[in-house]
Amino acid sequence: MEDRYSLQPSAHPWMTSAPFFQGLPEAVVETALTHLVTRSHPANQVILLENDWGGSVYFIGDGWVKIRTYNMEGKEVTLNILGKGELFGEMAALDEVPRSTDVITLAPTVIGSMPAQDFVKLLHIEPLAGVRLAQLMARRLRQVNRRLRLRESDSQSRVADTLLFLAEGQGKKAHTGTEIPNLPHRELSSLSGLARETVTRVLTRLEKKGLIRRDQDVICIPDLSALERMIV
Repeated sequence: MEDRYSLQPSAHPWMTSAPFFQGLPEAVVETALTHLVTRSHPANQVILLENDWGGSVYFIGDGWVKIRTYNMEGKEVTLNILGKGELFGEMAALDEVPRSTDVITLAPTVIGSMPAQDFVKLLHIEPLAGVRLAQLMARRLRQVNRRLRLRESDSQSRVADTLLFLAEGQGKKAHTGTEIPNLPHRELSSLSGLARETVTRVLTRLEKKGLIRRDQDVICIPDLSALERMIV
């Protein structure tokens, strides 16, 4: 499972460029990353399981992971998709309770793990790190609230909102629009709370209307505002 690792922060420029570390003093970041260990994982690799104890906080250097749980009927529910520059595992590190969700890679993924005590120490000594974490958690809460409000909307609205949700978290600007990962329809189904067949039909409809373009790896959204107007 582990292809490579390093304990030197200088070997991880992707870490220091992650949004969480932006604006933090370089010396503080280097100290925080002293015990960082980077591992490469294949697709469909379980990184964390619900009820695991939180010994580390994780940063994604490349690839994608999904955050999942299960409902009362035992059906898998995808709560979030995270990509390069994102972090996870911070809640268990802060409140010292077992993990509340599973984390699984969706593609070959590079992940750096920071000991929880180093992460908490960083929050204590650098106020801006606490602000960054608060901003991250506020954004995720806002996204969850929006998705909950749309649970009773029509299928087109829910798929459009799921695509916009991915664009907000992982969208990359391109000359043709905003690109997001072309996830398997089962993941989009779990995110939107719709049947896989319904998701497939809606995506085809959106593509015919020119609101999205799909290829093997990415979905391109030419105009985010036009897609947002499809939500009712």
